[in-house]
Amino acid sequence: MKAQKFLTFISVLAFSLAASSVFAVEVKGIDDNDHAALTQHYENVAKEAEAKLQKNKAALEDYEAHAYYYGRQGQDFKSHTTANIREYEEVLAESLNNADLHKKITMDHENPSINKARVNLDQNTSAIR
Repeated sequence: MKAQKFLTFISVLAFSLAASSVFAVEVKGIDDNDHAALTQHYENVAKEAEAKLQKNKAALEDYEAHAYYYGRQGQDFKSHTTANIREYEEVLAESLNNADLHKKITMDHENPSINKARVNLDQNTSAIR
């Protein structure tokens, strides 16, 4: 009975370790602590998403101006392009947020600051400002 519980425990532990590594977000070739490189990576992703977003917006504008050119496939084209625009807007927003986050972390590592709270050293009060 103890051996069976032990084997079950080991198999669950092995599965959980494998599953946790699968769900980890990792950028290929960039160390997790290299925030400057991660900032650059997310800015590049944002630039690519912006270019694709503008391309899809231009295609949608062309469709709306000349819908009669597209025939029966026009509605499929319109819905597909609209979905792509939504996806690229999400990717762009997420990439910019990640770039800003890593930029702030980089700045914090480059400029370590002391606690900015001012302590009132007057003996009569003990308030921290």
